[in-house]
Order: sequence, then structure tokens, then C-alpha cells
Amino acid sequence: MIKSLRGMNDILSEDYERFTYFINLATEVAQNYGFHFIETPLLEETALFKRSVGESSDIVGKEMYQFIDKGENDVCLRPEGTAGVVRAFVQKKLDKAGGTHRFFYHGSMFRYERPQKGRLRQFHQFGVESFGVDSVYEDATMIMMVADILKKCGIGYRLQLNSLGDQNCMPQYRDSLVTYIESVEDEICEDCKRRKTTNPIRVLDCKNTHCQNLYENAPKLINSLCNTCKDDFTKLKQILDDNNVSYEIDTNLVRGLDYYSKTAFEFVSDNIGSQSAIAGGGRYDRLVEFLDGRPTPAVGFAMGIERLMELIVMPETKRNGYYFGAMDKDSVDLIVKLTQEKRLTQKVFCDYKAKNLKKHLNAADKVNVRYCCIIGENEKKDATIWVKDLEAKSENIIPLQDF
Repeated sequence: MIKSLRGMNDILSEDYERFTYFINLATEVAQNYGFHFIETPLLEETALFKRSVGESSDIVGKEMYQFIDKGENDVCLRPEGTAGVVRAFVQKKLDKAGGTHRFFYHGSMFRYERPQKGRLRQFHQFGVESFGVDSVYEDATMIMMVADILKKCGIGYRLQLNSLGDQNCMPQYRDSLVTYIESVEDEICEDCKRRKTTNPIRVLDCKNTHCQNLYENAPKLINSLCNTCKDDFTKLKQILDDNNVSYEIDTNLVRGLDYYSKTAFEFVSDNIGSQSAIAGGGRYDRLVEFLDGRPTPAVGFAMGIERLMELIVMPETKRNGYYFGAMDKDSVDLIVKLTQEKRLTQKVFCDYKAKNLKKHLNAADKVNVRYCCIIGENEKKDATIWVKDLEAKSENIIPLQDF
């Protein structure tokens, strides 16, 4: 028997209901904030992610589904959504058009890592990207949008904030961090030793517990911010305070990708084990330029849908739609005709097999419809249909012309 690949799951029945409920809810929130849908390809040039996510990241270094296609192109399945949206933004020359451009997207992402609860090799993200707004108010708007989505889903969270500085304050901090890393280099893991050379700040994102303990004494970027970054971070906190969004400062929060600067944030849940991040994002003002576009301020976030699935509080479902069934073979054609007419405006289930009334009622109950509509020999002769309202527990015989 052929099975699905490890870490690539099917979405069926109840999971599908939760999945589509979240997508519809998050889409509604994003549209209320003035964002528009964008769809980018699953397959992109590998160079896109090497230049954006960064070769020092685990995603590019270890986790990409990368291969040479039949045209000798080096390609990969997208491991995250932001880079593809930025590529489309530049390719469509929106960077040269100026103005503000706001997008949201959802779809599959792929990373070759060890599958575990809430972390798969094919997983789904909902993401939002904003281009052209050089204001910390837009950063706050992103955070408040995530908070709105989680609130509507009934999901509790803790919001963690940090500032990663910019080109003015980051280089000096990087030098002081490297000096500290060298002082403990004999004790850190091999990944951190590699990151010291490629992108030192990424060591703060190390998941090794021993390394994390060592970095508690490392210099804090938030203490090295230039006046502009410091003022922006202070303003961000004030906006969140004014809008009743609680947060905590995490001085080691750097996010897992190379393109972030200034604002970085993560929403975490205490109800999903050690992999607690359920959404995250920040500002990436230089990424458009890295991908050959005009310098454009940008900020965004992404939410891992699989991480949210078990946390979503589903609304109480009400009976909805119709079930049509025939009690004898001669009535099946009429039932099918009525089904097609009713499907123009309603959700309808139809059973093409003739059954007795009890079996039809059981089948209608299983699909949670409100109305069970049955035609048998007598109904066909009288041009009527028997209808039971499964919610009100009432039943009627209705002339077909009225039905």
C-alpha cells in the first residue's frame, strides 16, 4: 500500500472544517484591515531563498526541498511565504510604482525537518505583507491584526517583543556579540560556531538549552539601539498600551530568518508543548533591495495553521441544508431533478439508492442537515414531497409546486 510521505498529512473531515474556518476568519480580518489576496508559486528558484532567508539559516542550510529540474534550473519548494511575495512585488514593478501595497496569502510551505506535533514537512501558513509604509504604526497594526485573529479563534497567547536595530546600531552590537561568543566558544554547539561567522545574531535563536543558558549573559541588542530605533520601539510599546494589547520584552528574540530589522515579535501559546510559537513577524526594510528592487520599507507576519488547529474554538454548528432521498427506484429520477434545482441556492445531499424512511432519516442526521426530504410511491402519485425539519422535529407533506 502506498502511503503519504513522512510529515505530509491529509486534511479530512473535522480537521478540514477547522482549517477552512480559520482561513475564512483570518481572510475576513485581513480584508477588514485593507489587505488584498496574493498567490505565489509553490516552486521558486533556490537563489530567491538563499538571498532573502539567508544561507546562515537552518531553513536554507538544512531544510529546503531543493533539486535540479529538467531544464537544469536549481529550484526548491517554498519554505516560507515572504520571499515569494517580495519577488512578485519586484517582478511586477510595484516597487517603482510607489504608494502602499498590502497583501495576504495562505498555502503550503515545505521544510525537510523532523516531523513532530504541530510541525510538519508540508505545512500551511497564513501570512500578511505590507510595503511602502515607513512607520512604527504599521508594525503595531500587524501585531493588532494577529491579536484580532487569535481572539476571534478563541486562542489565548503571550506576545513577545524585541527590536533588532538597523544599519546604524546593528554593526556595533554584532562586534560586541562576537566578542562574547568567542569567550564561550568552547561550550557552544557546532551550529552556533558556524553562525558566529555567517550571522552572529542568529546564535540567540539557538534551540540548544545549554547554549540558551550561556547567552543569558550575552550583551543585549536592546541596550545598543541608536536613538531612532529606541524611539520607534518606545512608540510601538505606547501604541500597544493605548490599544490594550499586552506584551513582554524578550531580548533574545531574533526570529529565524536573516531579513528582519527593527521590530520583531512572536505570539506564543503555553498549550502546545515546547514548540510554542503560533505566529511571528517583524520589519524587513532591506529585503526588497536585496532582491534587486528599489529600497522599500516593509513589515509582515506569518501564522502556522497546523500549530493553531487544536487551539481553535469552533462555533456551535447548526443544522444546515437539505437531504433528498427516494423510497423506491421509480422516484430516484425525480429526487435527482429536485436536488439539482435546490442546489442553485442551498447546500444539498442526495442519496441515489432507494431506502426505507428510517435509513434516510439516519443518513440525513449524520450529515447534519436541517431538512430531510423524501419521495415514495404515494408522494410521486400525488405530486407531493414529505419533509421533516430535524431541528424543530416537525414534519409536513408539501405539494411539489409549493416546494
